[in-house]
Amino acid sequence: MKSSILSLLLIFSFNLYAQKGGKPGVKKAPAKTTVAKKAVTPTPAAGDGLFADIKTNKGTITLKLAYDKTPVTVANFVSLSEGTNTWVTDEKLKNKPFYDGLKFHRVIKDFMIQGGDPTGTGSGSPGYKFKDEITDLKHNKAGILSMANSGPRTNGSQFFITHKETPWLDGKHTVFGEVQVGQDVVNKIEQNDIIEKVKIRRVGTAAKSFDAVKVMSDYFASKPDEDKKAAEAEEAARKQQEEIRKQKQAQEDEKKRVYREQYKDLISSTAQRLTALKATGSKTESGVTYVITKGNGTKPTDTESVFIPFTGYLPDGTMFESSDEQTSKTWGKFDENRAKMNGYRPIELTLAQGGLIPGLMEGLKMMSFGDKATFFIPAELAYGSRGGGNVIPPNSEVIFEVELLKEAPKK
Repeated sequence: MKSSILSLLLIFSFNLYAQKGGKPGVKKAPAKTTVAKKAVTPTPAAGDGLFADIKTNKGTITLKLAYDKTPVTVANFVSLSEGTNTWVTDEKLKNKPFYDGLKFHRVIKDFMIQGGDPTGTGSGSPGYKFKDEITDLKHNKAGILSMANSGPRTNGSQFFITHKETPWLDGKHTVFGEVQVGQDVVNKIEQNDIIEKVKIRRVGTAAKSFDAVKVMSDYFASKPDEDKKAAEAEEAARKQQEEIRKQKQAQEDEKKRVYREQYKDLISSTAQRLTALKATGSKTESGVTYVITKGNGTKPTDTESVFIPFTGYLPDGTMFESSDEQTSKTWGKFDENRAKMNGYRPIELTLAQGGLIPGLMEGLKMMSFGDKATFFIPAELAYGSRGGGNVIPPNSEVIFEVELLKEAPKK
C-alpha cells in the first residue's frame, strides 16, 4: 500500500459597484430611460455545495460532498449525520446523529484515517448495506472521502479520508467527496481520536433542494430489483470465468499429454532410476530420504555463501525445474528469455539465510563442499497440500538432485 498535502482555498467573488461622485451643487437630472432586463438563468456560485464539517478533538475537517455524482452515498452520509436515517436497525442509534461520538478506529500512516463504525472494531454498520456508485471520481490525491467496504455492494456507515493518492482503490470504493479545509487536521488524527460532531451545511439552491431521506427512500424501494439484477450479473460473470478456467485447464492438460508422449522414454527411465536410488537411501527423523556422495571439501559455516546447482523431479520421473541449461534442453523445457537474463545458474545463499523449502534446507545442512546428493522430500516438508502453482501437484513428494559448491561454476 511523495506525500502531498492538499491546500484548497475557498474563493469568494464579490461584485463591486462604483459610484460616481460630483461636486456639491444643483444639477439637472438626466432623462430617465427604461431598459429591458435580460432573463438570467441562476448558476451555482463558487461557494455553493453540500458540505460536512467534522469536528474532532484535533480540529475541524470540512468536506464537500459530491451529491450530484454519488447521490445515494451522500444521502446515506447526510441522513446518518443528521439523525434522519430510518433504516438504522439499532434502536439506540436511531433518530440521533449517528457519527457524533464515534472514533477514528483505523488510522494508517501515509494512507488514510477511517471512522464511522459504531462498535469501533471495524466490523460495525448501521444494519444495512447499499450499492457502490463508481464514477469518474478517483483516489488521486490527499483528502479524498471514500466509503469503506468488505466487497461489492457492502457499504454501510464506515468512511475514510486519504493522506495521499491511493489509485489501487479506484473502482472498488465509492469516492463521494473531498476535503476543502482541514487536511492538516486529517494528518494529525491518530487511532481512537473522536468525531465530536458532524454538521451538514447546504449552500445554494441545488444543495438545499437535495433531499437525503427521499433519495434513500427511493433507493430502498428499488433495491430488491437492483440486487436481483446484480446477483444475475455476478452469476453470469462467474459462469463465464469458470468456462474460461475450464478451457485453460483443458489446454494445459493437452500440452502435458503431448509432452509426456514425446518424452515418455526419458520420464520412464528417470522414474526407474530414482526409485532404485531411493531404496538405497537413509531417512532423517523428519522423513527426508537422502543419498549423499561425499566430496573432499569442508563443511560450510552458516554465514558462508554456497552455490547449489539443482534439478527437481516429481515421483513419476518428470523434471519440473533445473538450474542447468543443458538439462533443460534435454527435457524440452529450455527458456531462451531466461537464458538471456542469465537465469540458468546455481542458487546462491547462506545456510543461515535459508529461503528454500524446509526439506531441502535440512538436506543441505548435512552436506560439505563438493558433495552431491539426492533428496526425496515428503509433501509436508515441500509444497504441502497447496502444491506449487501448475507445476507441482498438491500433496506431492519432490526429489532434488543437488551439488554443494564453494564457488559458482565457470561457463
